[in-house]
Amino acid sequence: MSAISYRRPDQAEVLTGPRVRHLSRGSITDGLLAVFMLAMLLLMIRLPGEETIPYHFLFLSLTIVYGFRVWPLWTTVLVALVVTGATGWVLADRVVNHIIDNAELAEVPLMPALFVAMVWHARRRFAALQQVKRMADQRRASLERERGFLRDTSHAIRTPITIARGHLELAYDGAVLNGIRESVDVALRQLDRMSALSNRLLALARLDAGEELDLRPTDLSGLISEIGRNWTASSDRAWSVDSGPAGQVRIDPDWIELAVDALVENAVHFTTAGDAIRLRCTSSAGVITLVVEDSGVGIEAEDLPYVFDRFWHRRPEHGPMGSGLGLPMARAIAEAHGGALTVARGPNGGARFALSIPLAE
Repeated sequence: MSAISYRRPDQAEVLTGPRVRHLSRGSITDGLLAVFMLAMLLLMIRLPGEETIPYHFLFLSLTIVYGFRVWPLWTTVLVALVVTGATGWVLADRVVNHIIDNAELAEVPLMPALFVAMVWHARRRFAALQQVKRMADQRRASLERERGFLRDTSHAIRTPITIARGHLELAYDGAVLNGIRESVDVALRQLDRMSALSNRLLALARLDAGEELDLRPTDLSGLISEIGRNWTASSDRAWSVDSGPAGQVRIDPDWIELAVDALVENAVHFTTAGDAIRLRCTSSAGVITLVVEDSGVGIEAEDLPYVFDRFWHRRPEHGPMGSGLGLPMARAIAEAHGGALTVARGPNGGARFALSIPLAE
């Protein structure tokens, strides 16, 4: 399978670029606020008898901007004291000179109290947002560790599986006694399961990490026909392959092949010699649908909600036990293409899986 290109954003780009722009916008906002407040203060001084109008605009602008711009605590206290002191001095001077009534001095504690209420609310909101951000960062880090563990585990178990399989195949060729040959055959089957488990764990880890698909025009009819030929040559089922007039579609053929192989493998596990397995492709209303259905034992209604759960699997009456990751991997591949994978009871009583992919514009 070809490698999928994926590049994580550089840590410095993530942390510095948007932050620098944010600080620049914040500095501009603070500068404009300072200019506006200074202008209102000058109007208070230059308009005797009309002080309360610019006074209210001054505190209103300060309160509104602080709702979006939460400054450090000491900066906030300093700004509040300076603004309250300057505006209070102007109002007190007008009262002393009998330009305004004493009742106007009630505005001096009232407007700062309004600002203090906004400071309390804004700082609580800011603290809550910071807590949510920390929790999100912790969750993201946890997911990254889990995905890294899956990738590392899958790579780590591949090498010993390959070595063990090579030695067992040599022993199998040289084994004479039936008991020894049967034991080696069992060990080889278990290694096959471990190999499939490793490959699918790695595939799920890559899909979970959001790696980009290598979308390219692909002859889907030819791909389905090739998959059908591979399986019909290796399994004694009553095969029916209908690739349909799908034509060229933009998909990642390697991932789609993995998904369809997992669906066909599931059908083989739950059928016996002579049972029917049908693989077909249809196109309608801008959606390509790949269908795999069989005439096997089917899926019980109570089991349908769990079919795509990881490591959940049914025990086949005949054939080897699966890895429990094939169907979840197929569903993840469908969703990575913007599609879906559904399951239902087929017309022949077996299982019917439908993998749908929307056609790109």
